[in-house]
Amino acid sequence: MTTRDLTMAMIFFLQTTVGLLGNFSVFYYYLFLYLTGYKLRCTDLILKYLTVANLLVIFSKGIPQTMASFGLTHFLDDFGCKLVFFVHRVGRDVAIGTTCLLTVFQVIMISPGDSRWAQLKIKAPKYVGTFNIFCWVLNIVRSIVVPFHLTDKRNNINITKKIDQDYCYAISYDKIAESFYVPLLLSHDGFCLGLMLWASGSMVFILHSHKQRVQYIRRNNLSPRSSPESRATRSILVLAFFFLSLWVLSSIFHMCLSVFNNSSLWLRNTSTLLTTCFPTLSPYILMRHDPRVSTLYSAWIRKQNPLNLP
Repeated sequence: MTTRDLTMAMIFFLQTTVGLLGNFSVFYYYLFLYLTGYKLRCTDLILKYLTVANLLVIFSKGIPQTMASFGLTHFLDDFGCKLVFFVHRVGRDVAIGTTCLLTVFQVIMISPGDSRWAQLKIKAPKYVGTFNIFCWVLNIVRSIVVPFHLTDKRNNINITKKIDQDYCYAISYDKIAESFYVPLLLSHDGFCLGLMLWASGSMVFILHSHKQRVQYIRRNNLSPRSSPESRATRSILVLAFFFLSLWVLSSIFHMCLSVFNNSSLWLRNTSTLLTTCFPTLSPYILMRHDPRVSTLYSAWIRKQNPLNLP
């Protein structure tokens, strides 16, 4: 193994480890809230589903890619390849759909009582679980076709277009069907992305309007600290920009991998890093902007040091 290959393997290993720690921390966090009697928010159910989807992506993409980077390229049989890529596709699409659902739900819940969302604001919490289940079922059905285009590396079938995925082969039987599948995949992602950006923009507008209405209350406040509305607006913009950037870059690399039969190792590795970047970092962003995390951490510190000793 060359130094470059070892470096790439360590990057995948580090990314996978950080992703697992972050998502299991979120899972433990919600379990702790439940066991200690904290009242969970409606958005917490969406975030729990997002955590499950993130873990599926890391287990089905991050771990196999890490093993392949260390030289283990024949550890999956034909069924294993089909299952791993099917789970990855479901986890990836559910993560995108769940993030979209989260932003739409948030804009409904923070909308003013006299807005057109007033009725939905009352009904939306009742259907959060239903929409989450629908998202899972829809993406499972959409991903049924994925296993038919994967095979293990020990299968020496004679296929014109066979894309090396390091530990499996992606195969193409029909160029016409493939020309429809890729745009369909990107249109699904683009729809979710557009809806997410619309919801994020609406939240920014609502928070800005609220800030203007209560401006007179803070006119004598000379503190340089930004208002809660401004901090919330920045967090929304960070999440939206983070999602948009990764989606655009990931789509570009995905199209390149679909076009070129013998793509370079650098192209495949970069595409995989981008694919697992959102599930790896999103739990840390969510915990960073959840005030309950800092509250629980402060309570834990006081418990460890009841006398407030340095």
